[in-house]
Amino acid sequence: MIILGLASVLMNAQTQIIAHRGYFRAETPAPQNSIEALKNAQQLMVYGSEVDIRLTADGVPVAVHDEHHGDMEVSETSYAGLLKLKLSNGENLPTLESYVQQATQNDAVKLIVELKPAKSPELETMLVQKASDIIQKYNQELHTEFISFSLHICKEIKRLRPDAVVLYLNGDLSPTQLKAAGLNGLDYHYKILTETQPDWIREAGELGLITNSWTVNDPQIYQQLKNKGINFVTTDVPNILKNK
Repeated sequence: MIILGLASVLMNAQTQIIAHRGYFRAETPAPQNSIEALKNAQQLMVYGSEVDIRLTADGVPVAVHDEHHGDMEVSETSYAGLLKLKLSNGENLPTLESYVQQATQNDAVKLIVELKPAKSPELETMLVQKASDIIQKYNQELHTEFISFSLHICKEIKRLRPDAVVLYLNGDLSPTQLKAAGLNGLDYHYKILTETQPDWIREAGELGLITNSWTVNDPQIYQQLKNKGINFVTTDVPNILKNK
């Protein structure tokens, strides 16, 4: 089970590194959430590579952070329509399926899938189902973890796949509330964990929850979180923090 695999990480004092939207600040820069950025993270051999996923108008999960791809609203445009605008490196806008296919090439680097909130609970449920089906199709259940700002999405993932690792991003729930919701932990902005709620890393650990923080690019903040015992940090500079 994924949770059992993750337990070995939690027992390790070394904070693990996750590349934010892939390793896009590589020696040769890549577009965020591109297949090239994922390949860079795989070559760097960090714990995981994060990717943002939204649903197109015709129900295709695609790798894109913003609500718009160029001047096209992702949720209101078909995938074929989105293909009219390529990424800066010439790639097509990646689908989640193409991302998972590349993930199979080096599944020692986990895929951290962020499912973006949608315009209705029904669309969020559809996104969860489609993402789960794709990951299962390529037998990547043990190599994929989930994060989301939507509590509904988080709960839907756990309903569909109780053994999946699911962390909540929004920052408004305490470790006790996350435990009661049946989630595996928190993935909060570093200011919440260093300034607003500095005890939440400790409290989460006492409850057996996983702790992660975004987006940590300052080595001093990384060291502060590491000293608190955080399990993971998500960063734009995985090459720098990996060796700290």
